[in-house]
Amino acid sequence: MVVQQHRSGGGARAVCALVAMGVMAAAAGCSGGGGDRAAADDRSGAGAVATVRRAAAVLTGTGTGSASPSGAGNPRAGSPDKADPGKADPDKGSRFLAGTAQVSTSMETAAGGTRVTIRGKGTYDFRTQSGRLRVVLPQDAAGQEEHLPMTELLAPGALYMMNRGAGVPRNKWVRIDTTALADGNLVTGGATDPMAAAELLLGVRAVTYVGESDLAGVTVRHYRGTTDIARAARQASALSRGALKAAAKGFSTDTVSFDAYLDEQGRLRKVRHRFSFANKGPAVEVVSTTLLYGFGVPVSVPMPAERDIYTGEIEQGRQP
Repeated sequence: MVVQQHRSGGGARAVCALVAMGVMAAAAGCSGGGGDRAAADDRSGAGAVATVRRAAAVLTGTGTGSASPSGAGNPRAGSPDKADPGKADPDKGSRFLAGTAQVSTSMETAAGGTRVTIRGKGTYDFRTQSGRLRVVLPQDAAGQEEHLPMTELLAPGALYMMNRGAGVPRNKWVRIDTTALADGNLVTGGATDPMAAAELLLGVRAVTYVGESDLAGVTVRHYRGTTDIARAARQASALSRGALKAAAKGFSTDTVSFDAYLDEQGRLRKVRHRFSFANKGPAVEVVSTTLLYGFGVPVSVPMPAERDIYTGEIEQGRQP
């Protein structure tokens, strides 16, 4: 089930909405204990805040810091998953060059007793803030696929979607201005833009160190806390600031709860955000998870030509 879900006055076109209703599945599987490898200052309130904010800054190249994490390397060199996503930029002092990664996403929503999960997979380049995802919408009650998988291209200020809905030719893209969306594309596309997911952590307010756990064979440190959308927007890069500013205005509250998982090199491996908002009806709870791996993988995201972008009307309702 796909429903319209934008706050009135948010400036987004109704056809853009893709928020589906569902509930969060099982928790991320993180156990306490085993946190001896985490430095004492990383576990403390201020130290934990700085650690999470630094991980976001290194990945996105938008924050500040005095040094890159231990083992930092050049994201343009080396084999995938062995290159660090950040390296000190000698021309910009404390700024960092971001890298590339493979991405898996999950968006679980719940409202009115209806639950839906939307999943995506693809690659993302934090240097160009562009990526490509294949987004799979839920099956029907009989287990049959109701909707064609969507292809999404993510770019600064824009979201391109193929197989968006009824009335759109199969070989055409729909372009959405994310700076005009009430949620800044944190939930509209069925997958939070990886850049926005990471940059939200730049607005972190409070953090608690939970402990170590295993994530697909990688030892990660688990941090839980809250972040502020408006504060994150002020810290975000110029290219993505507009979308986050829109989200800061569109959501009923700026506070977002999160769980962040960092590897031993200080890289963000997984982040889960919990959003809550309403639009004339009951509040919708959204749990958006972004998983990063395969750092250094080659990424190429050519944008559609103008002739391939559909500008006509889109029928409401289900996809074909």
